[in-house]
Amino acid sequence: MSVTWENIQTGAKLPELVKRPGVTQLVKYAAGSGDFNPLHHDTRFPQAKAIGSIIVHGRFKYAALGECVSNWLNHQGRIKTISCQYRGMDFPDSEITCKGTVVKKWVENGEKLVELEVWTENSDGKQTTPGKAIVVF
Repeated sequence: MSVTWENIQTGAKLPELVKRPGVTQLVKYAAGSGDFNPLHHDTRFPQAKAIGSIIVHGRFKYAALGECVSNWLNHQGRIKTISCQYRGMDFPDSEITCKGTVVKKWVENGEKLVELEVWTENSDGKQTTPGKAIVVF
């Protein structure tokens, strides 16, 4: 069922979006974003060696959260704001699950707004990238 302003309920969950970026996808992301920090692609980089792995770009997870919200909207609205914090590392070839919950729904200056709590979880269920979004219907 497509989401509409009328059927949105506080506490409703967004459909989950699962990502499993491999090293090749991270290198492609680096090319598109310009973030060639070796921590994201070079296992011989000292920080990667110390951690035991390269790590997924924070902005990759931010973009995935945006995709999760956009998928939920299904062209019924637009993302007005979205933000997140990088609170944990995610590793290549491991699942990153994007989730969200409706926090609030209101009308302001003629706009129908919905606030969402969004986040990513690693395969252990730990939140690594908490954030929020406001969408307009």
